[in-house]
Amino acid sequence: MAQQLRKSITTLAFLVSGATWAQAPTSPLAIKPDAPDRYIVVPGDTLWGISQRYTDSPWRWPDLWNMNKEQIRNPHLIYPGYVLLLDRERGQLTIAQPGAGPREATEQQSSSTPTTGAPATTATATEAGIVKLTPHLRAESLARQGIPSIPANLIEPFLTRPLVIEPEGLDKAPTIVGTQTDRVIISAGNSAYVRGIGSSKEDIWYVYRRGGPLIDPDTNQTLGYEAIYLGTAQVTRSGDPATIVLTTAVREVGAGDKLVAASRPQAISYAPHAPGTKINGRVMSILGSGRVGEGGPQAIITINRGRANGIEVGHVLALYTRGGTVRDMSKPQGAENSTISLPDERAGLAFVFRVFDRISYALVMQITRPVSPLDVVQTP
Repeated sequence: MAQQLRKSITTLAFLVSGATWAQAPTSPLAIKPDAPDRYIVVPGDTLWGISQRYTDSPWRWPDLWNMNKEQIRNPHLIYPGYVLLLDRERGQLTIAQPGAGPREATEQQSSSTPTTGAPATTATATEAGIVKLTPHLRAESLARQGIPSIPANLIEPFLTRPLVIEPEGLDKAPTIVGTQTDRVIISAGNSAYVRGIGSSKEDIWYVYRRGGPLIDPDTNQTLGYEAIYLGTAQVTRSGDPATIVLTTAVREVGAGDKLVAASRPQAISYAPHAPGTKINGRVMSILGSGRVGEGGPQAIITINRGRANGIEVGHVLALYTRGGTVRDMSKPQGAENSTISLPDERAGLAFVFRVFDRISYALVMQITRPVSPLDVVQTP
């Protein structure tokens, strides 16, 4: 019985009952030759990072775990201390408890996150040498330990702050109408007066200013405006006008600037995956570099495709550098058909972490050459 108990190790296997996700790639997933057969998850790991240990196609995370579309939306089944086991024959991963080896792990279907109050069993030896199994509840909170999809510290500021403003989106927002002792600009620690807060119970506000337009390079249509973050403020006296104190400031703040109520960050819980439809869009700008600069790894880019185009959080898009044209050196200069259109070149991958109706923000995860505005994004 004790031998059976030792071998009775609970394993979480992400198995799909019935049909797999309809849009999943049909080609076999290539596992790296040096991929570990057994890996212990540690704090700081991400779904993306683990996937890269096993394959050069991290957007095929659902294939690696044999997940269906609903499970993609709830991938947090992996926690520090869990043991990942690689089935090379099937090219898939399963999870075992710490100390489990490949032969000890038995698969069983599961698509839910471990929760507080999970059943456990205690083995007690009696005088007759019989092992008595007694069930009890083991309370264990894992909610805050699940590893994220991508490094949270890189995108956390962009999960709470407005990034896109509709053409008239700030017109009715609370407005700074005066500053302490009539200063033209104020900094952290200074007070200001705001109209429009009204009866709001919010204490903490972000200070914003409308930035430049986000223009679709394909249609030349203004999709919105960048929101320029100026700092944070706290209400010290309600009323109209209300009094605020600027608690932080990353730029100059003055009369006419707008307030937006602060919100809590939303955790990114989607597993990296390719879009289920064909996506073809363009990079509009690179955060911090605008519409003329370049970006590298971990740069944040805006894309002219959003919710209306089928984009969702967790989508992985391939980045392509535009091919341009060159002169055909085998033909005389000025001859007919003397220019050659070069193909777009694959440059890297980006992970979509925030989606608006017609605009998305993505984090550049891998890149072989700098990404620039007007570069192409596609389904990988």
